[in-house]
Amino acid sequence: MLNKRIIFQTYVNATVNENGFLLTDDQRWQDHKKVWAGIKTLKGREYYEAAATQNENQVKFITRYHAGITADMRIKMGERVFEIQSVVDVDEKHKELNIMAKEQV
Repeated sequence: MLNKRIIFQTYVNATVNENGFLLTDDQRWQDHKKVWAGIKTLKGREYYEAAATQNENQVKFITRYHAGITADMRIKMGERVFEIQSVVDVDEKHKELNIMAKEQV
């Protein structure tokens, strides 16, 4: 059930001059795409694998397929922020994405 509204965000650097230097310190996360998603808590083997790497706040997001979603992005859900660990195109059918993410505390 895709009942949570999430926003994929990309990290954007400020304007760069011809020498490659930042003109300002305006580095920030910028909204990339807003989508509906389901969120699953980890159970069984997934839970123990996450615990072994000490990712206690790790969750799985399930969304419809969206091209261009990468592990360099982050997810914002309300006031909560999640660092994307992996993005999997389920069975490479371009229909569904499984995204493993760790909550930033």
